[in-house]
Amino acid sequence: MPESDGFNLFFNRELSLLAFNRRVLELAEDVSQPILERLRYLCISSTNLDEFFEVRVAGLKQQLALALPKPGADGLGAQEQLRQIGELTHELVQDQYRLLNEGLLPAMEEKDIRFVRRTCWSRAQAEWVRGYFQREVAPVLSPLGLDPAHPFPRLLNKSLNFVVNLYGIDPFGRDSGVAVVQAPRSLPRLIRFPAELSEGRNDFIFLSSMIHAHVGELFPGMTITGCYQFRVTRNSELFVDEEEIDNLLSALKGELPSRNFGQAVRLEVADNCPEETAQFLLGQFELQAEDLYRVDGLVNLNRLLKVLDLVDDPELKYPPFTPSLPKSFVTDMNLFELLQQGDILLHHPYESFLPVIELLRQAAVDPNVLAIKQTLYRTGRDSVLVESLMEAARAGKEVTVVVELRARFDEAANIHLADQLHEAGCQVVYGVVGYKTHAKMVLVVRREKQGLVSYVHLGTGNYHAGTARVYTDYGLLSCNAELADEVHKVFRQLTGPGCVEGVKHLLQAPFTLHSGMLEKIEREAHIATQGGEARIVAKMNSLVEPQIIKALYRASQAGVIIELLVRGICCLRPGVSGLSENIRVRSIMGRFLEHSRIVYFQNNGQSELYCGSADWMQRNFFSRVEVCFPILQKNLQQRVIEECLESSLQDNTQSWLLQSNGCYRRIVPAEGESPHALQAVLLQKLAR
Repeated sequence: MPESDGFNLFFNRELSLLAFNRRVLELAEDVSQPILERLRYLCISSTNLDEFFEVRVAGLKQQLALALPKPGADGLGAQEQLRQIGELTHELVQDQYRLLNEGLLPAMEEKDIRFVRRTCWSRAQAEWVRGYFQREVAPVLSPLGLDPAHPFPRLLNKSLNFVVNLYGIDPFGRDSGVAVVQAPRSLPRLIRFPAELSEGRNDFIFLSSMIHAHVGELFPGMTITGCYQFRVTRNSELFVDEEEIDNLLSALKGELPSRNFGQAVRLEVADNCPEETAQFLLGQFELQAEDLYRVDGLVNLNRLLKVLDLVDDPELKYPPFTPSLPKSFVTDMNLFELLQQGDILLHHPYESFLPVIELLRQAAVDPNVLAIKQTLYRTGRDSVLVESLMEAARAGKEVTVVVELRARFDEAANIHLADQLHEAGCQVVYGVVGYKTHAKMVLVVRREKQGLVSYVHLGTGNYHAGTARVYTDYGLLSCNAELADEVHKVFRQLTGPGCVEGVKHLLQAPFTLHSGMLEKIEREAHIATQGGEARIVAKMNSLVEPQIIKALYRASQAGVIIELLVRGICCLRPGVSGLSENIRVRSIMGRFLEHSRIVYFQNNGQSELYCGSADWMQRNFFSRVEVCFPILQKNLQQRVIEECLESSLQDNTQSWLLQSNGCYRRIVPAEGESPHALQAVLLQKLAR
């Protein structure tokens, strides 16, 4: 496919990810949202940016240092990407702190939530702070004066630290002029003032303010000339050469401690930090001027998230809701008998995760259940699903669990999980070397009158009861014999060598998912050229893979109407005459994280609908084990089309439309048009 005049066919992945984070910040700016939810969005934009530096920027810096890559499909090399990222992220950070200081803090103060500055403490408050500091803070601090015997410390990734300028000579004759104070992670970053010392119900003080006020007590006899908070962000990718190891679990256990001490990629300092001091810190971390970010407030905005737990005022948050249960579902009903009557489709978080939990619970105690198999990518702490798996193993059932040890930032939790399952008698495997197991599957084998019957759960999201409350995902419970047999074949492939043959329903990465999607896109294009009904509606988190994008361009040129719901990264350029004028891309963002992956093909009236765990990215197609499953019952298929896809396309309050120049425009109701918010509509329709 030839290049179009004046632009590349593809948007850059990293810049598209930054555009997504800009949309998150726009939600924090939205005055129609409850004030504490706006604060949550600000914190999310901050943590997103942290991970962006830890992974994406760190990767680009490594590429540049090793002189590795040629430009990707978008034509941008690592150096040019880093230059544009620097411009955009400096602007984004300025906007984050401007919103905090000029928008959110005054608005929260109007709602009786205050963060009391040192300059505003009353005498009684100052005395209380002094006592708290001496009792709770000073004993765990270890101030470090820099000299030949005390080199610059090895600071943890994203930890709160203070650089202190001081002068004077101590009894040993030392006069370094510079010291570093590290705030241990065991200390709370936000402390509530006692009620008797507060002007309102919710008066707080930051740990950083407390340390600033009393830093002189850490260096008796010395004169403090300046104290400035700072934070360093480090490369957090783990490197394990899977071809050179005998035991992945042991290798990851050995590698995890190094995550907190990777190569520095960003330095954040207080905006009043002198240039000389900032340059000193940059030198210590081997960073350049463009890696320095001056901030007007906390160096870690995510610490503000604690406010949502500390402030008990429902009016300042989204109203609570109760997820509903399928009408056919009764808590004490035998779920296996219920599934014999037909498939159950669950739309989280509007519908409860309880039936999935119940499937595992009943399987664990049912004497007729012989075996349980499950993939685990991310789970919550103290997961009831894991408890059921261990209970089943202790009861003598054959329990096989595929644990993905390399789920980013959940490696330590999954190692602990694997150890627990091992001890309970489960057979634990780690998938296939070189491929992350990202598929979401449960298989239960039960002896019944007619012989062995298998039951499955297939999902678009993780087996995590917590995220099931805030992520939108679909889950399918079924005892369809063909579907269950194919799931069993995938499990068998994950636990032992062999090919998966005779699969007609599931599309599996890294084998048939990419080719299957290309084939179906090309089929729609052929139908369009023949004058038939051709349409594609696809929902996902990210769209990056170049071959898929080119296929969508060809389908658009053939006349296929293509609607893409891409929450995050999108490298496809829509709305270009002669190329993609039949493609529209929108991003929906709101209270819940749009997480489900769904694709609909009109197929000249013989519609197909698939759900799955995979985004349309190279890693999902070629270096992960993914499963994309069809919704076979027509009534359930139509339900997904209506309540998710079509309703998403009607959203005119929390949707952003991607323009051909790469900018996103927020959609607002036209004059006389009623507002339609997808998530609010589904809450009203499905939840209680």
